[in-house]
Amino acid sequence: MSTGRTDITDIKGVGAATATKLKEAGYTTVEALAVTPIRELVENAGLGEDTALQMQQRAREILGLDFMTALELFEKRQKAQRITTGSKNIDKLLGGGIETQALTEFIGEFGTGKSQICMQLCITAQLPPEQGGLGGKVLFIDTEGTFAPQRIHGVAEARGLDPKKVLENIIYARCYNSDHQMLLADKAFKVVEEEGIRLVVVDSLISHFRGEYVGRESLAERQQKLNSHIHKLLRLAEIYNLAVVVTNQIQSNPQAFFGDPNRPAGGNIVAHASTHRLYIRKGKETTRVIRVIDSPYLPEEATRFAITGAGVEDVEDK
Repeated sequence: MSTGRTDITDIKGVGAATATKLKEAGYTTVEALAVTPIRELVENAGLGEDTALQMQQRAREILGLDFMTALELFEKRQKAQRITTGSKNIDKLLGGGIETQALTEFIGEFGTGKSQICMQLCITAQLPPEQGGLGGKVLFIDTEGTFAPQRIHGVAEARGLDPKKVLENIIYARCYNSDHQMLLADKAFKVVEEEGIRLVVVDSLISHFRGEYVGRESLAERQQKLNSHIHKLLRLAEIYNLAVVVTNQIQSNPQAFFGDPNRPAGGNIVAHASTHRLYIRKGKETTRVIRVIDSPYLPEEATRFAITGAGVEDVEDK
């Protein structure tokens, strides 16, 4: 969708009072109204079901959200932009960098560099497009307390940027449980619009859900909430042409007799929702190996990188 969005007051039947309700609930554009489930509009904005349904149908008519040709879809995807990771190797692996209108998932055990990549992206996303950025702010949702502003300060300084300006352009939220995490995703629609956010990071996606919903009897409820949460993030990416990056943990598979006994947490819900999935493991010394394990068009290839004082950097082949 284009960034030249239409205001909800342009929808027939949306008066000042209704517009206020919608905007307070975070639905500030026609695009947001068109793709949000009716149940959420009713619950979050206090609308009647029939009213919400009529408004959504009109919003979709304005945007032409019906059938389209493959060529029209191709042209829409050409509007996607990319964020450099700071590593030419990883950028090449990703087809040019982290993609907007998509959800990119970094998977790995503790200490593999998932959070380091996320914090570096907080810096590179602010760069102008000609330098591999999006020229916008970042929204960082921290579920495990891994966000380190001092690290961003140091990397920005090492790269010749103004560290205070970089930190000012990162909107930070510490999340303490899964309900809080889902609430922050709801509020993100309003924050993204008001602050000019171009990158949303959730580090980590699954931690609270795994910790709070334990046992098979709670698995169905956990997966249902997780599914709702991750699809809100996907809608953010498409509506605002921004990039969403999430990190994920791994869990052991005792039934695996051959190959890697570890697998990404979250099951099929996360696997099906993520656009690009990348698995990171530790290499020799400070190096890491990163591999594409699932993507609609990226080949399943791998490359190496290192974590240094200047952030994520390429590894020179010996």
